[in-house]
Amino acid sequence: MSLTSYIKRLFSGENSGYRSSVLGEFTDFHSHILPGVDDGVEEIDESLEILDAYAERGCRTLWLTPHIMEDIPNSTDDLRKRFENLKKHYNGPIELHLAAENMLDDLFIERFTNDDILPINGRMLLVETSYYAPPLEFYDILENIKSKGYNIMLAHPERYNYMNENDYIKLKKLDINFQLNLLSLDGYYGHIVANKAKKMLVNGWYNFIGTDIHSRHQIKAIDHLSANGRLRQHISTLTQNPQ
Repeated sequence: MSLTSYIKRLFSGENSGYRSSVLGEFTDFHSHILPGVDDGVEEIDESLEILDAYAERGCRTLWLTPHIMEDIPNSTDDLRKRFENLKKHYNGPIELHLAAENMLDDLFIERFTNDDILPINGRMLLVETSYYAPPLEFYDILENIKSKGYNIMLAHPERYNYMNENDYIKLKKLDINFQLNLLSLDGYYGHIVANKAKKMLVNGWYNFIGTDIHSRHQIKAIDHLSANGRLRQHISTLTQNPQ
């Protein structure tokens, strides 16, 4: 299912009940529910609560993508161990996978050079930058990643204050995949981000969706997104362009 088709289905009322319409039959490529590793969920009980809530809403595949950055220098070995522990405690229907959200900083360059990384599906790296400024030699870093045979998924591009339409066009010309934070559409991160997300959606620039969930409290925000009739109508209009 294409992203545009998925969004149309989200807001068209084809599914019965708003709870299943938000997360039904799609892969969440961005989440922070691996417990005790970053600024997301702290305890395994909350992780399991969120997974149960996602299952109730129809989610079937979830990528756990904890931060790896200089301020949160999670090791790949430790993340793998914690992931295996979570899987031992979880017996629900959601298919769980481990990757990482990689800040493009010096730690990333060091680990990427040493092939010490956690990609999505083997060849896709979820990456982010500061919200306020790109890293030095930003485009050189992206080209280096691609030269090693990896695809790039840029997390929540609508949230980078320093990026404008010209930046997005330049990145798309480099075949950089864009991951939409679902809650961006509902103003969860402010109206400026929401407006950027809607414009990027209608331009057909997004390739993947993620919730970027950090706590159980954001489940209510996800439900609010689907319950917002005005937004459903607006998104239905925005998504008429083919993906």
